[in-house]
Amino acid sequence: MRYRGTNDYDHSQPPRVGVLLTNLGTPDAPEKSALRRYLKEFLSDPRVVEVPRLLWFFILHGVILNVRPARSAKAYRSVWTDAGSPLLVNTKAQAEALRASLGALHGDAVVVDYAMRYGSRSIAERLQALLAGGVQKLLVLPLYPQYSGPTAGSTFDALAADFQQRRWLPQLRFVAQYHDHPAYIAALANSVKAHREQYGSADKLLMSYHGVPQRYLDQGDPYHCQCHKTSRLLAAELGLMEGEYLTCFQSRFGREPWLTPYTDVTLQGLPAAGVRSVQVVCPGFAADCLETLEEIGVENRDYFLTAGGERYEYIPCLNSQPAHIEALTRIVNEQLQGWLPLDADGEATARRARLLGADR
Repeated sequence: MRYRGTNDYDHSQPPRVGVLLTNLGTPDAPEKSALRRYLKEFLSDPRVVEVPRLLWFFILHGVILNVRPARSAKAYRSVWTDAGSPLLVNTKAQAEALRASLGALHGDAVVVDYAMRYGSRSIAERLQALLAGGVQKLLVLPLYPQYSGPTAGSTFDALAADFQQRRWLPQLRFVAQYHDHPAYIAALANSVKAHREQYGSADKLLMSYHGVPQRYLDQGDPYHCQCHKTSRLLAAELGLMEGEYLTCFQSRFGREPWLTPYTDVTLQGLPAAGVRSVQVVCPGFAADCLETLEEIGVENRDYFLTAGGERYEYIPCLNSQPAHIEALTRIVNEQLQGWLPLDADGEATARRARLLGADR
């Protein structure tokens, strides 16, 4: 194996702590060809689809990649912005806000960047930029509050794959989940309270999370349990009784059973049970994206209203709201304990290196 080296390293370069935010990823454009590239990478990840590889190869290339890209491109076009996909725009804004927040506390000792697990702005690309910029200690924060193998687990896989090709590795800390962090729960609660102060309450608050196959839970994935804990803590923070909120799971794919209750089926059945108004929040998504804006904001709204519901409101994700950035700042600072302050006297380090024969 040929390892990536550090030929451009300069001993006078001050050491840095790097914070890398990661999210799922996005196609480069709301077009069929771009969706095909993106879906091919995403759905080829064995963490995402746990089906025997040879069988899945034929299903993916023979059926899915010939059918789904056009349908997904249409959905993406409905939410695309002039600046790009909502997920990319929101994640960039989060990174910029966190950079400002941490900069106020630590100056330029901490460098903040963001990457996507699939598609452009890859983890490998941003790791290279951080290490080339002097990062010697790296904190990776996947923006998935609840841990699951296909999300945070896959992110760690990408890190490991990159590190296997490097001669020199930074010190690493990895935030696998923050589903019950008090600051995160408080930020969620504040967003719901602010919405209700403006629009009033509803008969039910639905907390909708992205689904995963039921067998992942059966095989030990903690995602289902962590989602329910987030719901319970959020409900307590809001002062809700048990019958005033529901935990549901959206975005199922394929024919096998996924985590239940399903969000769409639940919304279709609520009017018959006397529920006339609902508000939906997505505590498993740190940033608004296709699954929240189109699936929850439009598709599931139609299901509820068509079934006889009268009022449907989607409460946006935390995105770069100040309370969310404050929560992320707290999470990061807790993880950075013992790493700061740094020995940042680069010139002294360079002098000692030259005495030992280094040319830079």
